[in-house]
Amino acid sequence: MLKEELLRYSRHIMLPEIDIEGQEKINDMSLAFIGMGGLGCSASLYSALSGFGKIKIIDFDFVEASNLQRQIIHTTDSIGLLKTDSAKQRILKINPSCRVDLFNQKLTSSNALEILRAYDVICDCSDNFPTRYLINDASIILKKPYIYGSIAQFEGQVSVFNLKKDSPSYRDLIPTPPPQELIPSCSEAGVMGILPGIIGTIQAAEAIKIITNIGSPLDGRVLIF
Repeated sequence: MLKEELLRYSRHIMLPEIDIEGQEKINDMSLAFIGMGGLGCSASLYSALSGFGKIKIIDFDFVEASNLQRQIIHTTDSIGLLKTDSAKQRILKINPSCRVDLFNQKLTSSNALEILRAYDVICDCSDNFPTRYLINDASIILKKPYIYGSIAQFEGQVSVFNLKKDSPSYRDLIPTPPPQELIPSCSEAGVMGILPGIIGTIQAAEAIKIITNIGSPLDGRVLIF
């Protein structure tokens, strides 16, 4: 590990549960983030700060003024930019050694396996049921852990699916999607601004737990905040 990296990650390395060996594991691992809204902004930002060496950002939306109440990776100057481009600029300013790859299209059944195959952990920061089922099924096929996060108004959820052979999947939690009218979006129902920051950072913490084998990941459990 380079001297600059030892200094950057010194507060991690001081933790005996992580040490240099654990930090090197983090540096060597890759994460794919689907969605660069409130959850994706905080989850990807803290993952980059923690030292994950390779990050994939998947989103096709543009930054709007209404995003800035909760999507901390973007700034006022980001309005009108692709969220992926805005996120990459911010991440590289904070951690230039992090490799950030972008996919500025919608994740679909025809491209999901190809896009997610090269990444160690899949972090679901999406906001709709079809995408969640798609991510879940892709993670099962690829045998990749799936870190799930969702928010609505004042409540958030986090879990880890498909971590081991006998781990539950997202379809075990929600076998069929509820009617759309019962699940309004943030633009329809609102959301407390700090909520996706809290849930997104918990998702980033779950990634560290999975990679370093520290603590107990939310495998078979759902955290409700």
